[in-house]
Amino acid sequence: MSYISLMHKLAIEQFFQRYLRAFYQQNMSAMRQCYQLPCTLHTPDKAVLIASDKVFEQEFLDIFTVLSHAEIKHFFALKASFSQLSEDLILVCVDWQFIGPQAEVFTDFSAFYHLAFSAGQWRIFNVVSQELSQSVDLNSAFVVAYNTAENTPL
Repeated sequence: MSYISLMHKLAIEQFFQRYLRAFYQQNMSAMRQCYQLPCTLHTPDKAVLIASDKVFEQEFLDIFTVLSHAEIKHFFALKASFSQLSEDLILVCVDWQFIGPQAEVFTDFSAFYHLAFSAGQWRIFNVVSQELSQSVDLNSAFVVAYNTAENTPL
């Protein structure tokens, strides 16, 4: 792996550590720092354009409400990889698994994140979530990890 690729790998791993910390803590302000507005969120059910902080907060409040009602205790990445598209654009694929209160799999899916380097940091501007069967291995694998042992579950 080249020096530049290694630097991007470390930056993406740090980005996803920050992202997971914010997600686990349901910290809306920290989550917002991971996104560039406007951005889009795509699921098999809908596509949402998020063009304001108000819409961002409502969308993530809805996500956190669903996870809380489902009593999701943990979530983790099964695998993760990225490809650098240009100097300031990266495509990331992460396969997620969300675990419920009886240690059952609540859901699993593959998420494709489009990241742009903006204002000195990587930010998400598009997320496409698909069935796990749609997962792809991009050029470089990386680790998505966040120690949740001392944190309150969702």
